[in-house]
Amino acid sequence: MTDLETRAAPPRAGALRRAAPALAGYVAVRALGLLALFLWSAARDKSAYTLLTARWDALWYVRVAELGYGYEVRLANGDVHSNLAFFPLLPWLERLVAAVSPLSYADGGFLVALVSSLAAAWGIFAVADRVYGRRAGVCAVLLWAVLPVGIVQSMAYSESLFTALAAWSLYAVLTGRWVTAGTLALFAGLTRPVGLAVVAAVWVAALASFAQDRHAAGAGARDTQDAPDAPETPAGPVAPDTPAVPDTPAGPGTRLRRILGMALAPLGTAGYVLWVGHHTGKGALGYLDVQAGWRNGFDGGWAFARFVADKFTSFPAALAGVGLIVGVASVVWLYVTGVRQRQPLPLLVYTGVVTALALCASSYFGSKPRLLLPAFPLLLPLALTLAGARIRRSVAVLGAVAVASAVYGAFWLNGSGPP
Repeated sequence: MTDLETRAAPPRAGALRRAAPALAGYVAVRALGLLALFLWSAARDKSAYTLLTARWDALWYVRVAELGYGYEVRLANGDVHSNLAFFPLLPWLERLVAAVSPLSYADGGFLVALVSSLAAAWGIFAVADRVYGRRAGVCAVLLWAVLPVGIVQSMAYSESLFTALAAWSLYAVLTGRWVTAGTLALFAGLTRPVGLAVVAAVWVAALASFAQDRHAAGAGARDTQDAPDAPETPAGPVAPDTPAVPDTPAGPGTRLRRILGMALAPLGTAGYVLWVGHHTGKGALGYLDVQAGWRNGFDGGWAFARFVADKFTSFPAALAGVGLIVGVASVVWLYVTGVRQRQPLPLLVYTGVVTALALCASSYFGSKPRLLLPAFPLLLPLALTLAGARIRRSVAVLGAVAVASAVYGAFWLNGSGPP
């Protein structure tokens, strides 16, 4: 992917033990956030559990699980909000939980979110540990946990489920498990429209690997002609398909698995989008019409830019405008830093697509921080910085941010909150 030094994957028996500090820290941060939410909600005579499971998008997922597709709301301005906008994997899992337990669909969504958030934290650790080492992996997980909108990770939304599938698919790519990567990308594509980002990462990485095979084959042929002795094998672990040195091209089995992974990856997104088009009778682009009913679309960021510009028409709003500009600039800076630090190609592709879809969509602007939750590789430069600092300083910084995040999450959900 790049010539960045990588580390061998730990044996399966020790993988959970290796990730234990990250997972324990993640559970502690999320428990703090939930405690703050329940205390804040109780003080305002609200149900924290209702805020987590029966508000905003969570209600739409429950309706899909309970009634299937076809439900819609027609607004006074003519907009049509159809539940076809919501991808099916989370409602399927909610229905499964309700079928095998006494839990309701909403309870099932909350349970799926909790389990998925842990799986996502583990996947984020696995990716960061693979690329930068264990300490950076722990820091990356804790940074993801303390994001200002981190409370969404515990809501009956699809962000945690999608992030778990995306992170493990990327890890499978980094470790050369192409069929696993493609299968997880398929399920990610059944979870959210941004599943396209996982598909793109799998495809670009696979195509780069085929190109490396050709390069290795050409280099091998030249070496055979110019030097009959076999080249010395480089020392140290090298990740599959790393182009640091010319190597023997992958065998037919590996190439076949790559092709199969590429074939599987887009089936989730494509399958649901085509089904919606058939269901609505509007063809392959029918899903875009459904999204248009929600006033969602991709305009390259023009609507968002106008939204930010409008903030500067009055003084109090101008402060929010400055904050939005700083936030967007920070996201761009983190991505550019990741490029300069030579993050593996699939991570850069995935993050770039997630970020572009979040910032350049004309959807509800208040949801953009939530839409960036799956873009966890943006946190890797910060994780590296924390990993290089003294432990006490890193703990102090993360602890302070965790408290601030918990308070903000409680305030946010008891106020405007998502969608």
